[in-house]
Amino acid sequence: MKRISLTSWIFIGMAAGAAVGFLWPGVGRELQPLATIFLRLIKSIVAPLLFGTLVYGIAGTADLKAMGRIGLKAIIYFEIVTTIALFLGLGAVNLVQPGVGVTAPAAAKGIAPAAAAPGLAQILEHTFPASIVDAMAKNEVLQVVVFCFLFGAACAAIGEKARPVVQFAASLAEVMFQYTRYVMYFAPFGVAGAMAYTVSTNGASVLFSLGKLVATAFAAQSLFIAGVLLPIVVLTGIPVKRFFHAVREPFIIAFSTASSESALPLALENMERFGVPKHIVAFVLPTGYTFNLDGTTLYLSLSSVFIAQVLGVHLSFGQQLLMMLTLMLTSKGVAGVPRSAFVILAGTLASFGLPVESASIILGVDALLDMARTSVNVLGNCLATAVIARWEGVRFPAVVDS
Repeated sequence: MKRISLTSWIFIGMAAGAAVGFLWPGVGRELQPLATIFLRLIKSIVAPLLFGTLVYGIAGTADLKAMGRIGLKAIIYFEIVTTIALFLGLGAVNLVQPGVGVTAPAAAKGIAPAAAAPGLAQILEHTFPASIVDAMAKNEVLQVVVFCFLFGAACAAIGEKARPVVQFAASLAEVMFQYTRYVMYFAPFGVAGAMAYTVSTNGASVLFSLGKLVATAFAAQSLFIAGVLLPIVVLTGIPVKRFFHAVREPFIIAFSTASSESALPLALENMERFGVPKHIVAFVLPTGYTFNLDGTTLYLSLSSVFIAQVLGVHLSFGQQLLMMLTLMLTSKGVAGVPRSAFVILAGTLASFGLPVESASIILGVDALLDMARTSVNVLGNCLATAVIARWEGVRFPAVVDS
């Protein structure tokens, strides 16, 4: 009998969790600790895994000039793809107009987000760690990346004297990959708990009032995958079947848990196994978690205009373009902010004269929207590592010897 794969078990967990949440909502809400335990285990992986892979990648296999070139290429790619995502969301919401005819709930008048969107100065300050221990404890991914980049560069600069440290980093990365495999045995249970809690707390009733928004968002995200990401895979010569096989488990985990962080360790391992050099995947993938949020930028453009439609506020094409520029700038560097997409959405609405409290119109379905945008974020970042590797001249075989 063929052994059931992890992907199949995760699908089974998703289906079981959704069924429990729908049929027995009380039980579904009690299963949230399963998801919390899984996410806590994942968080214990991220910082040491990034340290091991990035330090060894920079000090062991790359030079500073190469990393600077890779960083520039990554930023160019990030900006092009996220801009496409923004305008795809804008086109979808104007074509379908899901907010027309929707009555704003009373809750929209009394709820305000807990924080304002950070400015450019705060984003720049937040990028650099005051303490690597504090950054690792809080899982500040971008701060960890900056520290590891400089630490790896220092190791490369002093050469032979740093060999013990570099070898330690290589061993640490291998240990954390094995640790990740152990944690993934719990993934189906964590996924089941997350799905059960999401379905039981939101229920089906909210979908009737905001179902058009959910359908439009999922359709737009699917169109982005099929119409933007898939052509990039084909045009850059990345083996489609092998790439799909490499990203399917991180994608499913991100979708079911609505957490990019939960998919990061497996995404790092799978993309390295796919053939992306260690120093590229260890640098581009976590950096993309801050600068390449394809799903989130699409969600922001769609949701902001949707709320204006619900409120009956007409935004001219010029105003919408200005809003897209604002979203493009403010959505960078806030991956560590809790509910960052919602915070950015509220701040942007305020900038254009719409009540901040109106962001709560979509709170009922935000968990569902979060699942879609998070999984697309992970998929887009996995693809970014492969594209940058191809840009650097790496060739991926169509098949891998077992």
